[in-house]
Amino acid sequence: MKKTFTLLCAAMVSATLANAQQDSLTIRKIYDEALVNGKSYESLRYLCKNIGQRISGSANAQKAVEWSKKLMESYGFDKVYLQEVMVPHWVRGEKETAFIIDGKNRIPVPIAALGMTVATPKEGITANVIEVQSLKDVEALGEAVIKGKIVFFNRPFDPRFIETGHAYGTAGDQRFMGPAVAAKYGAVGVIVRSLTEALDDFPHTGATLVDKDGKNIPAAAISTKAANKLSIMLKMRKLPLVKFYFKQSCQLLPDVLSYNVVGELTGTEHPNKFITVGGHLDSWDLAEGAHDDGTGVMQSAEALRVFKAIGYRPKNSVRAVFFMNEENGHKGGLKYAELAAQNKEEHIAAIETDEGGFTPRGFSFSDVSKEFIQKVNTNWKAILEPYEVDQLTIGGAGTDIEPMKEKLPGVILIGFRPDSQRYFDIHHTPNDVFENVNKRELELGGAGIAALIYLIDQHGL
Repeated sequence: MKKTFTLLCAAMVSATLANAQQDSLTIRKIYDEALVNGKSYESLRYLCKNIGQRISGSANAQKAVEWSKKLMESYGFDKVYLQEVMVPHWVRGEKETAFIIDGKNRIPVPIAALGMTVATPKEGITANVIEVQSLKDVEALGEAVIKGKIVFFNRPFDPRFIETGHAYGTAGDQRFMGPAVAAKYGAVGVIVRSLTEALDDFPHTGATLVDKDGKNIPAAAISTKAANKLSIMLKMRKLPLVKFYFKQSCQLLPDVLSYNVVGELTGTEHPNKFITVGGHLDSWDLAEGAHDDGTGVMQSAEALRVFKAIGYRPKNSVRAVFFMNEENGHKGGLKYAELAAQNKEEHIAAIETDEGGFTPRGFSFSDVSKEFIQKVNTNWKAILEPYEVDQLTIGGAGTDIEPMKEKLPGVILIGFRPDSQRYFDIHHTPNDVFENVNKRELELGGAGIAALIYLIDQHGL
């Protein structure tokens, strides 16, 4: 009996070592294919240079949908299809104009209307400025001080955060909620410091909250250099001497029919169980949406393409999803989760890549226990470490896959985490162009995502 038990243990150890060796060999093949024959960089070039900005509801967004479907078909995925989704159609209009008015001096400053905001009157708005650091400041000052003024939210990024996404998260309420809060107290407009630690003259757009039944006031982001200049002038001069003027002509038009683009490799053992990876196809209209989120959609498709190229057939079905309308409504992510629930699909995991195409660092797992993440690290950290994508932590996952948590019980949501230090320098700015993407970093990210999908497919979570 003792001999039989010993032989059984030896067989189990041998099988475990064989599995580990197979995992290592497959992941090496994944990286070799991505780094030698990768397609995501040239595909991104086409998306950025031949199509360009892809704000939801635009003609370019539709061009991107049609091209993305053809791209996935050219890769030979088992299924490629579109999911209908109604999306907002916001139009920026003419380029915005702004001045700091100091007596008779008019000092031009760069601004960009916030997404979903409203236009100023045709002649623009001129008013005194109230500088604040938070939403609570506005509430504390109240209508007596705020009414008739332009509220200037000037809370900067907190540089103490190592992961810059945390700084974005703690500063972002002034852009998203600030205009709605200021409007309650009678403000005539809002200017928000751009959400970046970079000191430059590039304003960062981004969505703000729109109250369809209430009062909305014009809101714009101001560059960080201009924000510092305005703040200094407000401190040096008495309030009536310094005013601000801005003009913008944006419109919110009726919703438009658009699409998520979905490509799938059908599972050989569990075709009705799914691992989803995706990013968002739409972008803001100031640039080409290269890092936000052209890199993410290209990496998602690349992960499946690599599997095809190395001859790996997943046990479970694997989907690449190009979500529409992440930037100003999240309708694509909501629709995907809704349809998956209607179809009674079982989703094992969903991975989102929407933090740029920079050097990969690892993955964060949302709403999991410490015990879960310890087990993931025990099982996979060593095999991912040679590729420097082994930081496996508890954290956020992503806007587009978030609705799956409620609709699809049991799914594990995962965020791809590249190095974050440069992302918010170009996020939502005219600098988000193809030339600012590094080919090797992009291909490494796609390979890292494919490696994680492989491990989940083989071993589950």
